Amino acid sequence: MIRHVVMWKFKEGSEAEAQAFLTALSELKGVIPEVLDMEIGTSALSCNSHTAVLRVDFEDVAALDRYRVDPRHVAVAAMCREIALERADVDYEI
Repeated sequence: MIRHVVMWKFKEGSEAEAQAFLTALSELKGVIPEVLDMEIGTSALSCNSHTAVLRVDFEDVAALDRYRVDPRHVAVAAMCREIALERADVDYEI
């Protein structure tokens, strides 16, 4: 199984857009068949280096690759480009 983790730091003043992005992202669970499990969270502390985090589990790397190019994911990811200051990700086997 592959775990995909992404963290974002959003621009100040983009709270409404960030919430719309995170909501749209969460709606991909149950829609894109490769997504086995998904969790999204926002920073609980102002001292955290990132604003939000995504954790998605996939059966294998091929499933993650299909998710990355799925038009529904691509459309949601595009929402983030204007509001993200930073993005970090890691994929690892569990």
